[in-house]
Amino acid sequence: MSNIVAIVGRPNVGKSTLFNRLLERREAIIDSTAGVTRDRHYGKSDWNGVEFTVIDTGGYDVGTEDIFEAEIRKQVQLALDEATSIIFMMNVEEGLTDTDYEIYELLRKTKKPVYVVVNKVDSAREELPATEFYQLGIERYYTLSSATGSGTGELLDDIVKDFPTKDYKDPYEGLPKITIAGRPNVGKSTLTNALLDVERNIVTEMAGTTRDSIQTLYKKFGYEFVLIDTAGIRKKAKVSEDLEFYSVVRSIRSIEYSDVVIIMIDATQGWESQDMNIFGLAQRNRKGIVILVNKWDLIKDKGTHSIRDFEKAVKERIGQFRDVPVLFISALTKQRILKAVELAMEVYENRKKKIKTSKLNEVMLPVFEQTPPPAIKGKYIKIKYCVQLPTPSPQFVFFCNLPQYIKETYKRFTENQLRKQFGFTGVPIEVYFRQK
Repeated sequence: MSNIVAIVGRPNVGKSTLFNRLLERREAIIDSTAGVTRDRHYGKSDWNGVEFTVIDTGGYDVGTEDIFEAEIRKQVQLALDEATSIIFMMNVEEGLTDTDYEIYELLRKTKKPVYVVVNKVDSAREELPATEFYQLGIERYYTLSSATGSGTGELLDDIVKDFPTKDYKDPYEGLPKITIAGRPNVGKSTLTNALLDVERNIVTEMAGTTRDSIQTLYKKFGYEFVLIDTAGIRKKAKVSEDLEFYSVVRSIRSIEYSDVVIIMIDATQGWESQDMNIFGLAQRNRKGIVILVNKWDLIKDKGTHSIRDFEKAVKERIGQFRDVPVLFISALTKQRILKAVELAMEVYENRKKKIKTSKLNEVMLPVFEQTPPPAIKGKYIKIKYCVQLPTPSPQFVFFCNLPQYIKETYKRFTENQLRKQFGFTGVPIEVYFRQK
C-alpha cells in the first residue's frame, strides 16, 4: 500500500492551497470563501523521488450554521482512518482557536504521525506570533506559506523520512475512467455512494453540493475502474459565482479525460437543453456515452409503454447519434444501478474495440458493392479498401477513387453499417474517405 498524507484543519486555513502546491497544479478549487472544499479530494505528489498520495479535506468545524458541517466532519474522519501521515494545518493570522484544540485532541487518538503546520507565515515578522501554538503542548511545529511554498521543503523532508515504505503504486494507473455528469441535483453523488456502499461524497437536496470532481476506485463484481463524480453543469448564463464557474470547468475537464461518460438526467424533468449540451461535449470528445434516467421511482403514472416512450423522446432529441444505451434507475433505492455499471463497461469495451483489416474489408466491401455511393455527373465511385485507425476511439478510413463526391448521407450510411456489423453501441464513430 502506498503512503497517504491527509491535510486537515479548520476552514480557510490554506489546506487546498497546500494540496495544489504538493501536486504542482491547480487541482482543488481555491477561494477566499470558507468551506469551499467539502468532499475528500485525492492527488499524487512526490518529494525527492518518493511518491505518495495526498488527501485534501473539508474544513473541520463545530457549532456553525453550515448545513454541511456534520458531513464534512465525517469526511475528515474517513480521511484520517485512511491516511498513514497527517498534516494538521492552522493559521497564524487567526491564532490558536478552540476548534484547533478540538481537532488536535482528535488527532492525538489516531496514533499516526501528525505534523503540526502554521500557515501564512510569509516573512520573519510572523515567526514570533506563531509561538502561540506551543500552547497545544507540542514539541515542535512547522511554519510555512502554502501560497509561496516557503517552508514546505523542511516539512516534506520529515514526512518522507518517516514513511514506513518508499514504494508507491498508483491505484488508478491503466484503469478505465468513468465520469458521472449531469445538471445539478440529478443524483450523481447519490449514485456514487450507492455503487460504493459508503458515504463517499456528501449528498443533500441542495443543488451544487459537489464542487470538485472526485475520483474513487471501484472494485466490485469483477469490475475495476475509476469512478468520477462531478459538480452539476448549468447553463453558462446561469453561472454567476466564481466557485461554480471553476466547478463547471473541473466537470468539463473530467469529461475530456474520461473513457465513458454517464449522463444522468432527472426523470421528473426530462431531457433538457443542458443535457443536450453535455451530450454534445462527450460526443465531440469521442467518449463512450450511457444515459441514466434517475428518480424513475418518483414517476407515479407509469404505463406499459412509459419507458419505451420516454426513451424514444430522448433519442429523438439527441440527433443523429442515437445508438446510445438508455437505462432507467433509482440511485436512492439502488434500482438497476449494477446494470448501469455493466452498460458502462460494455460501452468501454466497444470504444477500444479493434477490427482486423482483413475482417473489415471482408464485411464492408460487399456492402459497398451492393449499395454503392450515388454516381455524380456520370462518374462512379468505387470503394476499394478500408482500415481502422490506431486511435483511442473508433475511426475508419475508406479509400476510393473520388472521395470528394461522397455525400454526408453516405457517410452516415457507412457508420450505420459499421454499427450493424460490428456493434459499437454507445460510442461515436468517425468515418473518413480518402484518395486511393
